[in-house]
Amino acid sequence: MTRLHVDFILPCDPSMGVIHHGAIVFDKTILDLGDGGAMEARYPDATPVVAPKGSVALPGLVNPHVHLEFSANQGVLDFGAFVPWLQSVIAHREALQEAATSAVIEEAIASMLRTGTTAFGAISSFGLELDACVNTPARVVFFTELLGSRPDAVDILFNDFKQRLRGAYERENSRFKAALSIHSPYSTHPILAKNALDIARRENLIVSTHFMESKAERLWLDAGKGDFAGFFKGFSPHAAPLCSGLEYVRLFQGTRTLFTHGVHASFPELDAIGTQGGSITHCPVSNRLLGTGVLALDPVFERNIPLTLGTDGLSSNISLSLWDEMRSALFAHPDVPLNTLAKTLLHSATAQNAKALGLDAGVLESGKAADIIVMALSGATSANLPLHLVLHAQTPSHIFIEGSLVC
Repeated sequence: MTRLHVDFILPCDPSMGVIHHGAIVFDKTILDLGDGGAMEARYPDATPVVAPKGSVALPGLVNPHVHLEFSANQGVLDFGAFVPWLQSVIAHREALQEAATSAVIEEAIASMLRTGTTAFGAISSFGLELDACVNTPARVVFFTELLGSRPDAVDILFNDFKQRLRGAYERENSRFKAALSIHSPYSTHPILAKNALDIARRENLIVSTHFMESKAERLWLDAGKGDFAGFFKGFSPHAAPLCSGLEYVRLFQGTRTLFTHGVHASFPELDAIGTQGGSITHCPVSNRLLGTGVLALDPVFERNIPLTLGTDGLSSNISLSLWDEMRSALFAHPDVPLNTLAKTLLHSATAQNAKALGLDAGVLESGKAADIIVMALSGATSANLPLHLVLHAQTPSHIFIEGSLVC
């Protein structure tokens, strides 16, 4: 049993309140927390850990959406507009997959862990990162992804998907859980999506999907026009949208789904996401690099849709640090009061992300997993503490997962 003493505890519960001169008592789970003197008197036999002056204890960060199979990308893919970027992914996919060695993927995971990400959702198209995800001390929700739009290949694609999903099932343990992903409404045949979602409902699996990331996707699904029209003609002269955006959202009824991006989602689509209990995963750096626009936060909040925050992968980002992502989000939404936005982002990166992934973590309270990070802020005070964390945090001085010090 450990008793961690810090100047500030930020539990990241809905109040986003701060405990001064506090302590957290834990083994694999959090047993108690509160005033440091009271915790010492109540648990005198717990092993004390005293963090540096100015330290803040908070839940480990949770990244709900990261692609690790393209972690070798650096200067290869085309940024600036979505369809040219997608074309460059297709053109360089094999080379990037070959370059994504075990060492490269392991380093990408280690970089997340070093910056305080203690859990993440890995979106896996090919299974290249399976071993690395099983072996990391971080918690992993492993989304086996399904994509493919050719009707004549539905059976082959679905059988391959089921085989990869079984491979993830076989590796499950207390920190590694199988899940599934439907790539997007423009790339996945509705029959494939329906069959996979039947599995999700039957097995109670978390689901992830890309949705309304770009204006090109919006125009294609609405009218069969725009940049995607030329893109799909390269594969079939008779290509047409597979479904409408709203029809796609309704396929996910009865599942716990993270809809990633949502930049160009319509109000009826957001209404359906909210009614179905879905969440929106905001990836502001990816949106900027791919020229897809900025997610409007007010329509999301007005519908009480949980906002989660992810980095996407190094195919559309330069960092897998959620601190970097939060800093970018601060500047992407200048109309939101700064301190309010900082609290929202920090709550998203911890409690909201953990809840969306079905993890019993993300909040410092009795009974939750003891996934805890300690950030040292020289001269920190409680005034605007979430904002100063977002502005200045880089790497934790301590990282605990299931109560064990891992870094």
